[in-house]
Amino acid sequence: MRPAGNGPPGGERASKRPRITARTLRAGLTSLLAALLVGSLAPAAHAAALPKPSPAAAVSAAGQSWPGNLPNTTGGKDYYIDATHGHDDAAGTSPKIAWRSLAKANATTFKPGDRILLKAGEQWQDEQLWPKGSGSAGKPITISAYGDPHAGRPYIATNGKVPSPFNADGTKNPKTVGLTGAIVLRNQQYWDVDSVELSNDDDFATDITTGSYVRDGIMVSINADLLKDGEDSIMDHFRISNIYVHNLDGPSSWQKIHYGGVDFQVFGSKSYKDYGTGGYYFKDVRIEDNTFENVELHAVQFAFNWFGADSADSGQYDESGKWHDGWEQLWVRTRDLYSRDVYIGHNYAESIGQGAFQLADTQRMTVEYNEVNGFLKRYDAVSCALYLWAGADSTMQYNEVYGGPDNEYDGTPWDLEYTNFNVTYQYNYSHDNAAGWMAYMGNSSNSVARYNLSVNDNGVLVKNMLSTNYSPTYFANNTFVYDGADLDYVHDETFLSRVHFLNNIFYNTSKTAPTTWYRRTGALRQAVFANNDYYEASGKHSAQEPADPDGLRADPKFTGDPADYVTGAGVDRIRKAAAHFSLSKDSPLIDAGRYNAHLGTADFLGTHLYYGDAPDIGIAEAPLGKRVAHPVDDDPIEEETDDRVNLALGKTVTASSTHPGANGTLTADKLTDGDLTTRWAAADDATYPITLDINFGSDTTFDEVYLDEYTDAGTNPRVQSFELQRWDPGTGQWVTFASRENGIGHDLTVTGFSSVTTSRLRVSLTGQIATETYTPTLTEIAVYHTGK
Repeated sequence: MRPAGNGPPGGERASKRPRITARTLRAGLTSLLAALLVGSLAPAAHAAALPKPSPAAAVSAAGQSWPGNLPNTTGGKDYYIDATHGHDDAAGTSPKIAWRSLAKANATTFKPGDRILLKAGEQWQDEQLWPKGSGSAGKPITISAYGDPHAGRPYIATNGKVPSPFNADGTKNPKTVGLTGAIVLRNQQYWDVDSVELSNDDDFATDITTGSYVRDGIMVSINADLLKDGEDSIMDHFRISNIYVHNLDGPSSWQKIHYGGVDFQVFGSKSYKDYGTGGYYFKDVRIEDNTFENVELHAVQFAFNWFGADSADSGQYDESGKWHDGWEQLWVRTRDLYSRDVYIGHNYAESIGQGAFQLADTQRMTVEYNEVNGFLKRYDAVSCALYLWAGADSTMQYNEVYGGPDNEYDGTPWDLEYTNFNVTYQYNYSHDNAAGWMAYMGNSSNSVARYNLSVNDNGVLVKNMLSTNYSPTYFANNTFVYDGADLDYVHDETFLSRVHFLNNIFYNTSKTAPTTWYRRTGALRQAVFANNDYYEASGKHSAQEPADPDGLRADPKFTGDPADYVTGAGVDRIRKAAAHFSLSKDSPLIDAGRYNAHLGTADFLGTHLYYGDAPDIGIAEAPLGKRVAHPVDDDPIEEETDDRVNLALGKTVTASSTHPGANGTLTADKLTDGDLTTRWAAADDATYPITLDINFGSDTTFDEVYLDEYTDAGTNPRVQSFELQRWDPGTGQWVTFASRENGIGHDLTVTGFSSVTTSRLRVSLTGQIATETYTPTLTEIAVYHTGK
């Protein structure tokens, strides 16, 4: 497939803000001449250190009046810093009597409403800015620029001259964590930072692969160990805008700490149980209109909580009895430690070492109109471009991601991560990401991905699933355009909880290879497919294609040619790319979808949902037919179940062996509870045969038995052979009526035996797969009488 526009995907982009990045340097001679002019005027203070500011940064705000040239409206004082003509023994209160060094500002405690103004076009090499003090409501302390509106942003090149956050033994040093930025704020609040350029590496061209290095652009932290009794543990109001951060390098291996362009973290050396509840978080934060280029690990890392969560007693059980290890951070929710009310928008990130926007432990977050051009560039490990971990009540929308890696682990643009509650991905556009579309971890509630566009995200569309969920997940009205010859799978593991796919378009452009839907047998057993369109350019449909009684196998008839998908329009015009995949008026997908409340109220283009007899399939609703003002779901997909009578449902089960772990939840009664997300497991020391006896309470006739083993990313089917036996009261013996030697796996229905009438059924597991070490674990036994 060929993207429309000139050059590689994501070439020139239109932007409403006067910001020039490395990409826009390609615009031509004007930018080059401006850069050379600024370079010739740049002062020589602290000269000869690397890296030099890029020409992009030098002209990024050309023609603007810097905020520091305007009056201070917050009632505080202005302090000026001029690296060439300033003097640290001066008062610093006007451009003519400016300070010279950042050290002077670092030794000053500022008051609410004060401004620290750095002169445009100046450089501070090998320096770090850590001013002291906090603002107050309506009177933040500001770091900004002043001076020639045609000069570049003031540039702080810290060059890695920051303290290590580690002790000699590799543990975090409570005194130095959070001090790794070109700009540092620790246990401070009410700060605005804008119009500066930052770097923090002495030689980015030489990649750091080993050692303990942590370098940030802006590092904002809460250090719980340094807060005194009675001090505020909630840090309020931060604004970071119009900054350019580049050249932050670090090891290409995990150091158990995050770092990046803008970094908010919470630190505490003790267990989370040793700190209070309802505090230790950030509130009212906006990070917008910034540019990040050649940054490790992240462009923006927000609010990861580093209270001790890796000790033996750090895990906890939730209200349902499910165990959570400490790293899953359920304790952030139960102890009300979420950061909250956060906006991250209109940022551009290019060539990011790991995940570009790695967000965590936050409630009420909106992440929109961010653009990622290349991620996981120098870090071969688990991460995704833009995602929220252990968050709640948050929305990711109108973001664009491209240039992702061919990564064995995650590597996708988006991620429905662990321990998320009410998190929605909608109206996002991803393209040309080799690892796939969406990582999907589980252990969450009310996860929704709707009206997203994916083009050439060949790899795995929905990747992983490592844990069960608290409630169903919804993939609704997404459009997937992919090359079946390059696609690995639609899903690579096994859905462990209910997943609803409705009104999606699966558009395979390959003229030779049909879609491969799964890697593991039974992978889609918990997935319900309804009213999707399955288009194969080859005309060949895979035998793996899921059952979808109301689905279509039709050409959607997009208004644009899928091969000429839009790139380079800029994330602020993301709907232009989406409109390419709207439906022609004669599309068979119009009114062919199904309404569900999880569709929301508008499509990708902002069109009301819905018009006509039913919603359309795909990302764009055609405004044809009568407008349905208040849709009602009169046929809930959630209520569609097997209407046959399961004769074993709720009956007593006795197991010859039961595993004592998982807070005692792996008991035999889970085998007849009708829930495929629960399970029984045999003890580690169990010996074969392992028996599971169902007591019907009275004679019961049946001719079909359903068996299902539990699997996840680390658990394979384990049973090689088994027998089905009935109880004969006359002889007082178990009598075998069916047996198998080729395993159980998922969704095994055993038939072919004459109707059996008995008061008790035994499933006798007689042998284990030779390559498996651990004992069996099953999710369900069901029994039916079909009369066939």
